[in-house]
Amino acid sequence: MKPSPKPPGNENVHSMQSAERLHTNPFNIVGLRGKLRHNEPMSKHTSWRVGGPAQWFYEPADVVDLAQLLLQLPDNIPVFWLGLGSNLLVLDGGIRGVVIHTAGLLNEITLLSDNTLYVEVGVSCAKVARFAAQAGLTGTEFLAGIPGTFGGALAMNAGAWGWDTWSLVRGVETLDRRGQHHRRQVTDYKIGYRDVRGPKDEWFVAATLQLLPDPEKEGKAKIQALLKQRNEKQPTGLPSCGSVFRNPKGDYAARLIEQAGWKGRCVGGACVSEKHANFIINNSGATAADIENLIEQIKADIEQRYGVSLTPEVHVVGEPRK
Repeated sequence: MKPSPKPPGNENVHSMQSAERLHTNPFNIVGLRGKLRHNEPMSKHTSWRVGGPAQWFYEPADVVDLAQLLLQLPDNIPVFWLGLGSNLLVLDGGIRGVVIHTAGLLNEITLLSDNTLYVEVGVSCAKVARFAAQAGLTGTEFLAGIPGTFGGALAMNAGAWGWDTWSLVRGVETLDRRGQHHRRQVTDYKIGYRDVRGPKDEWFVAATLQLLPDPEKEGKAKIQALLKQRNEKQPTGLPSCGSVFRNPKGDYAARLIEQAGWKGRCVGGACVSEKHANFIINNSGATAADIENLIEQIKADIEQRYGVSLTPEVHVVGEPRK
């Protein structure tokens, strides 16, 4: 694990960058170097291309800058962390409080000794896979097809093709609601299928991954094969969130949804993919309400037909439009 970042202080006190803001720093926080936006449309930051505005939208300069924000942010202001928005449904009324956007910002990835990688949460999963393959390491190839940041993969234990994220994790670093930095062991978390539970009000900022050597450097070929298989079976290139439902034990959500005749059916502009029944596509100007209604209708129908309760994999956040 890398050394802890230098504790935040006021030695470099700057005002918010003004080019992107609509209001002067509303929380009277000093020392911030990132960008703050007001009423930022979340439809610009989610893979479904839907969602109302974030009341405040912050892009941190680095982990120290982010700690400074959390240290000084009033306790009554809600905080929501956002990566690439690929497993997320933001409702049409938007999100109150501050959305912290990490994708492409907390983006350090470093090869350490003993076949380990240090990865910050804003690095895309695809980049982690490519970096490891180039370094002659194996184990991350499955990440190439996951359309999100590594922070999102950590938060939900993302997986594919029989692999999952936390099988690689050696340790993590977090920030808490007061901006304090923590190092955590895997044993500090309860890890399940698409589920991670750990210390309350802490968010991942980085992880160390333990990988295996790939002396023949077969990783690139494995990545290409997995992506080819994914492109053949999934509606890539269209606005979706990835898989909508978790697979029930011993079965596949897509099989049940297809068997029930849902392929191609729509609510408003939201439609079940003709290519893969566990994908919902924003086909033509869908709203978050359209997508949410379609999810609920599918869930109710599958339970009535087969007695199977499908659990959504997608996280629904924010408020409905009033």
